[in-house]
Amino acid sequence: MPIHLRATADDYAPNVLCPGDPRRAAYIAESFFDPGYRCVNEERGMLGFTGTFEGAPISVQTTGMGSPSAGIVFEELVMLGAERLIRVGTCGGLKDGMQMGDTVIGLSATAEDPTALRLAQMESYAPAATFELAETAARLSREQGTTVHVGPIVTSGVFYDPDPTTFARWKRTGHIGVEMEAAMMYTVAAIHGLEALAMMTVSDLLEVSGDTTRISDDELKRGVDAMMRLACRVAVS
Repeated sequence: MPIHLRATADDYAPNVLCPGDPRRAAYIAESFFDPGYRCVNEERGMLGFTGTFEGAPISVQTTGMGSPSAGIVFEELVMLGAERLIRVGTCGGLKDGMQMGDTVIGLSATAEDPTALRLAQMESYAPAATFELAETAARLSREQGTTVHVGPIVTSGVFYDPDPTTFARWKRTGHIGVEMEAAMMYTVAAIHGLEALAMMTVSDLLEVSGDTTRISDDELKRGVDAMMRLACRVAVS
């Protein structure tokens, strides 16, 4: 049995959504899973649920914040038989023209946080999403009328960055968003041969000056709800 996910292999579906916040994991199960889902993990408050979405098996498992925490969960999901990981969360938007609540699909994730590099045993690495999942997510997003941006993102290890030039550097090299877990997920998936995709709602607009504009709670809920339903569809596609 894994140490942090107190479950057995039959407790999890092959397709797992991975939000950082345990409250969001509970919200996904309550709002999008079919009736009859069950809680499969409560260890350290890292809530996990398994059920179905439109009749197809699906799980949702909290990862916590940052690559070290998320990496533990991803590795233990592998032990429990996961085959497809879909990160669902928020990101800071770097691309010109982005709006609050837009959806971002990370084709690759530059590992600015060295945790993924330690696991990969490489000095630099930008692991990639499973292209078929990214392609499906982009198509379904457009079909439901959501504005979607597809491109490389950055996985950072620092939320409150003291360097005011960081955003400009990431934007200069073509990154469209920044978050804290995707590079770790893509690295674990690559090593173990899993499918993986990171999907995020834009919760902040990041300026090259270092300034940040934060989304309102109402805008965030609308964007997250649209992205979560989309993620469920991608997970069972």
